[in-house]
Amino acid sequence: MQSNPGAAEVPHRQIAEQIKAQIRRGDWAAGERLPSIPALAETFGVAKQTLQRSIDQLRVEGVLITKPGSGTYVRGTKRRLNRLSRGRYGGHRGYHADLAARYRQHLTEVGRAPAPPEVADAFGVPDHTSLLVRRHLVRTDDVPVEIGAAWFRVEDVAGTSLERFEGFGRPLYQEAEEAIGRRYATASDVITARQPDRDEAEILQIRGDTPVLHLLHVAYDDKHRAIEVSQATWPGPMTTLTENYKIPGPAEELPDDEPGMALG
Repeated sequence: MQSNPGAAEVPHRQIAEQIKAQIRRGDWAAGERLPSIPALAETFGVAKQTLQRSIDQLRVEGVLITKPGSGTYVRGTKRRLNRLSRGRYGGHRGYHADLAARYRQHLTEVGRAPAPPEVADAFGVPDHTSLLVRRHLVRTDDVPVEIGAAWFRVEDVAGTSLERFEGFGRPLYQEAEEAIGRRYATASDVITARQPDRDEAEILQIRGDTPVLHLLHVAYDDKHRAIEVSQATWPGPMTTLTENYKIPGPAEELPDDEPGMALG
């Protein structure tokens, strides 16, 4: 098994593709440790430096993960699926049992914290205004796939269940509607791609140069006042955002509030 020096792709990329093909075939299973760099370099007939570049590329892509002092492993999940925020509300504003079965959400923090700029802007308050935040980590197959935070105005949630460090056994928006006394009516999602900060890379078990997708979700009441501002960060290479929707016929018109796509 060797790289082809006459191919258009540089050797380390050829080898990276071969390793991915082997993983897809099941030669190395999710969670399995790969042979050492010297052993793989001998197998592929290349220098150790070339093989290391292949491994580095696959780590950036999220296919492999390196554990210091242990070795390089196939990333422990084959699922590359996440959902747009509207999925949390469901067709009948109900609980998504299938999502709950695949994704395990762990509450990590509940308390007051200074609002980051994008959250402050969504609420229309100065940067670093003290807000209530509920932070969580989502895992699937015991691999971290999402860092999340839900923000609320302190005056809206003071003395309610939202201030307690506990899960509710139902979607957060349902708890918030009852606690705050306002119904979620509309929402806005903005998704961007960027590099992770140090904490995000560590928690998601990715390299610092692996891109992430970041979601800012703002939910409004019927008077367009923000009730909740949520953030979610996913490892980009392992995340696919999929949405199914109806395409209007020639005589149909889009409703005034139909969401569009902004590029820029």
